[in-house]
Amino acid sequence: MPNQQQADKIRSGQGFIAALDQSGGSTPKALGLYGVSEDQFSNDAEMFDLIHAMRARIVAAPAFTGEKVLGAILFEMTMDREFGGKPAAAALWDDHGVVPFLKIDKGLEAEADGVQLMKSMPDLDDLLTRAHGLGVFGTKERSVIQAANPVGIAAIVAQQFEVGAQVLAHDMVPILEPEVTISIADKADAEDLLRAELLHHLDHLPATQQVMLKLSLPEVNNHYAALVAHPRVMKVVALSGGFSRDAANARLAHNTGVIASFSRALTEGLSAQQSDADFNAMIAETIDSIYRASIAG
Repeated sequence: MPNQQQADKIRSGQGFIAALDQSGGSTPKALGLYGVSEDQFSNDAEMFDLIHAMRARIVAAPAFTGEKVLGAILFEMTMDREFGGKPAAAALWDDHGVVPFLKIDKGLEAEADGVQLMKSMPDLDDLLTRAHGLGVFGTKERSVIQAANPVGIAAIVAQQFEVGAQVLAHDMVPILEPEVTISIADKADAEDLLRAELLHHLDHLPATQQVMLKLSLPEVNNHYAALVAHPRVMKVVALSGGFSRDAANARLAHNTGVIASFSRALTEGLSAQQSDADFNAMIAETIDSIYRASIAG
């Protein structure tokens, strides 16, 4: 069974989930926004050292505690490193009261039927065994919807639940993330199809199991209310998906029972050049704004 204390915090705690899980493809952009240009690293090892330093700085900030941050999603290489001299997952929970999650997907397939499925993960069981041993509570897996295509959306949700079943078998809680691209013309139609497929699969989950859902902020407020209320759903969280932090917070505040799980919107405005005092003040203000939006409903 997943850690009961951590499960209770995710179910009933007040706050949001920080997404600290930029991977190889998105790391240069994240570093660029943080004020670290590509000429400041010459290989992947140096790049990941720099992104880890950014994440460690966020986690070390006085405002980064379980009071407002319920959980944090880690990249695999972050899980294998330390925060404050302690393995990352243990440090999050023991020192900050923040529930640790792990990003497990290995990127996306080429688009087909209007969606991008996750690439195969042949080593997933080994990774899940290792993560569970390190104290990781749950996982996150992302795929992307690019069009309101019923065939593609059925396939993407089926794959999400298939991988989720693998995670559940390791006594961890999966965050299923079938992201709808915010710029597509038929986003509302895609969200109708997605909700129906998710409800269909949730209704067939065993009564003893729960999953989490990470979804794009919908075009219609409370569009996912039936998912929030579903007994097989531990929590529904929202990704910022390219919205600015203010825009994401504004949309989030109108979706009752949904909390944030922001990545880029969390680090917006942070800079490697900031003094620790300025950095800590900025992250405290950011955490407070996302927290307020998450509990507004």
